[in-house]
Amino acid sequence: MNGELRRKEIIKRLTGASAPISASALATQLGVSRQVIVQDVALLRATGTEIVSLARGYRLPDRLVYQRVFKVYHSDEDVERELNLVVDLGGSVKDVFVYHRAYDIIRAPMGLHSRADVQRLLTDISSGKSSLLKNITCGYHYHTIEASDTATLDRIAGELKAGGFLADLKEYEPAELTEQD
Repeated sequence: MNGELRRKEIIKRLTGASAPISASALATQLGVSRQVIVQDVALLRATGTEIVSLARGYRLPDRLVYQRVFKVYHSDEDVERELNLVVDLGGSVKDVFVYHRAYDIIRAPMGLHSRADVQRLLTDISSGKSSLLKNITCGYHYHTIEASDTATLDRIAGELKAGGFLADLKEYEPAELTEQD
């Protein structure tokens, strides 16, 4: 079993577990050393998977959340369409940020989980309470999107692409900004 499959199996076993599972037990179940499991858990954490370490082993938090960063571009008129697309497909918009060549990353939390949340944001923007962060970088911005599984994130990526929202990284932008889950 290769590393990617093994890490998926670790998540599967932790998801179905009623109690924490030790690294030694996972190692025995998967036919590898305890150190390989420890390294796999570190890799999973580095890619955004929350895994809780306890004295008795590993467990997942009560609700597993996957996240992915998308670089997008659109006009002010398409904000509602873009955000509704994400929440309608089961995603949540955790934040918005821009990569500014002089100021580096400027980030703002969003916490959008529904169309009602999107409407509240749009009402705040239209009332003059604030302006869209994307406008300081000519419409280019990033969203951290959260979902309960990677398949949902894949569907969101496909629809953002089909809608013409996804943008390519520029040569000066760090590739880490949009590394996949």
